[in-house]
Order: sequence, then C-alpha cells, then structure tokens
Amino acid sequence: MKNKMKALVKKDEAPGFEYKEVDIPTIGPGDVLIKIKAATICGSDIHAFHSSPGIMHLLTLPRIVGHEGCGEVVAVGDYVTSIKKGDIVSPEPHIFCGHCYYCQTGAALNCQNMELLGHNADGVFAEYVKVPETDCWKHPAGTSYELGAIYEPLGVAVHGVLADDISGKSVAVFGCGPIGQFAIGAATVFGAARVFGLEVAPKRLAMARKMFPGVTFINPGEQDAVKIITEATDGLGVDVSIELSGNSAAIQQAFKVLRREGRVSLIGIPSKPVELELNKDIIFKEARVFGIFGREVWLTWWRVRNLLNTGKFDPMPVITHRFPLADYAKAIEMAESGAAGKVLLYPEE
Repeated sequence: MKNKMKALVKKDEAPGFEYKEVDIPTIGPGDVLIKIKAATICGSDIHAFHSSPGIMHLLTLPRIVGHEGCGEVVAVGDYVTSIKKGDIVSPEPHIFCGHCYYCQTGAALNCQNMELLGHNADGVFAEYVKVPETDCWKHPAGTSYELGAIYEPLGVAVHGVLADDISGKSVAVFGCGPIGQFAIGAATVFGAARVFGLEVAPKRLAMARKMFPGVTFINPGEQDAVKIITEATDGLGVDVSIELSGNSAAIQQAFKVLRREGRVSLIGIPSKPVELELNKDIIFKEARVFGIFGREVWLTWWRVRNLLNTGKFDPMPVITHRFPLADYAKAIEMAESGAAGKVLLYPEE
C-alpha cells in the first residue's frame, strides 16, 4: 500500500480548506483502516469551511475534516475481532472511551473523553480514515457506499424525531434540506399523524413536495406559518417541533407553533446567539426541549436500519449531486445554495 493520500484539511482559523497530500494513518492494535468510497457534506462542514464560531470551538487544527462516510476495511489491528478486511462500514463520528460515567450508563454519545471525527480526530474527507473497532457500524454485504455514507445524517434525523414519542402526533419540521427530508421520512414511517414541512428555498421545497405528497408544506418567507399551523391544529399548535435550519427566526417559530406541553428537538446549529421568549413560549407552555447532537450509540443506528428495512422510505433521492474530493469548493457552494439535497464527495482513485 502507498504511504500517502489526498485529504481535505482545515489548516488554521482562516476560512476555507486545503486539498493536499498527507500520510495515510497508522493503525493501532484496536483500530481499523477504512478506504473511503463515499462521504457527504454536513451543515457543520459548511460552518467549518467558513470558520463559523458556532463550530470552530470544537476543532483542533490542523485537521482532516468530514464525518459522514462509508468505505471498505483494508487493514485491521492485531486485537480487532469483530471487523475484517473487506467489510463495508460507516464510522460513528463520536469516538467514545467506553469507561467514563456516560459510557458506563448507556450514554456514549456524551462521553467525557469523546473525540469527534473531522473535529479533534482526523475525518473522512480523505482516501483513508483510521477509527477504533468499537466505532464501526458494519453493513450487510452488498450495501451501497452511498447509502452507507448517509446513515450518519439519517441517524441525526431519527434521533431528533424519536427523542420522545412520535406516534399519532402532529409534527412541524423546520428546514427541508437533507436532514429535514430524512426527518419527514422518519416521522411518517414511525407513526406521525400529520406532518408540516417549512422551507424558504424554492428548489428544496419543490424537492420535498415531490418526495412527500402527503405532507403540508409551507414557505415561511411567503406565508404566515404560525397562523396556518395553528388553524390546522384547532388552535392548539403541533405536538412536536423539529428544528433543523439553525435560523434564528425558524427556531423562534418552532416554539410559537408548539402546543402546551409539546416537545421541541433542536438540531440546527445557529451561527449566533438566539433570543427566545422563555416565559411565553417555554415556561408557561411547559415545553420540553431536547438538544440533539448526533445519535444514540448504537440504538439510533439500529433504528435507522429498521427504518430502511420497512421499505416505506427511500432516502437515496435526497443525494442530488456528486463531486470528486478535489472539487470540494464547488461541492460546498452547491450544498449551501439551497438548490441541492445531500452533496456527496468521493476520493479520486
């Protein structure tokens, strides 16, 4: 095997990435080496590209970025027993220690010693990535690498949707980008009675309408979303708001349309502090608020597999554009344009 690879690196605090040649990672006895076949761009990658304060505090630099990926195992450490060469795997981006308080109490997502792929551990926007055996999700033989690459963002959506009971509930999804569309699909499959989708980008709105004809879609830039949802729910508001855009106005609306004792899942990353009416919209409503940062390990991954196994939701049409890793700048521009679904990167051979 060669000892050099191409990778996308966040070099310093300045905006932008650098496409450069770096050393292929050296694995330890408990590690696996994955040859990345497909990776997708997350909103946090866009934040990192622009050096947004909302994400930069998580990065140690220089750093190979990217955390949504899938590939083939090409080498395993001496102590690895559950993964073998040739397996198709996706890495869980939250690298957990396994022995802290949170890991021992079933909450590895919040590990006290956690490393994050693409943030303080080298990520998947590269030809190869090294991860511990314990952070590998093994797919069935024959799984497409592109499907494997979107398991992680699918998991974010599923975790947000299933943070509490969804069956028979009315749900408002704020932001119909890729994870928003995954959330709509998950909410529908897992039993939501009625779903509202809110999006201001015309092309994303059109794409979502095509994928989910049974959903009520609203453009908050042109329509009074609070009035429409309130009237459609007999003046109560929705049972569940799921916020994915990170836009301050959308976050505020997510609480405005919520009924008393309703639930909000906050997933989108704001680029600046957000002002909320705590008394009116949260305290007096007895609203329950969930911050969503990734997936429950490994519960959410099993839920994603179960979601896909129903055959009721095909997430693959959400991938709309594909670029070689070297064309990352064009890919990021497309991903943030509002004209694309999920944007995929693949390392050049």
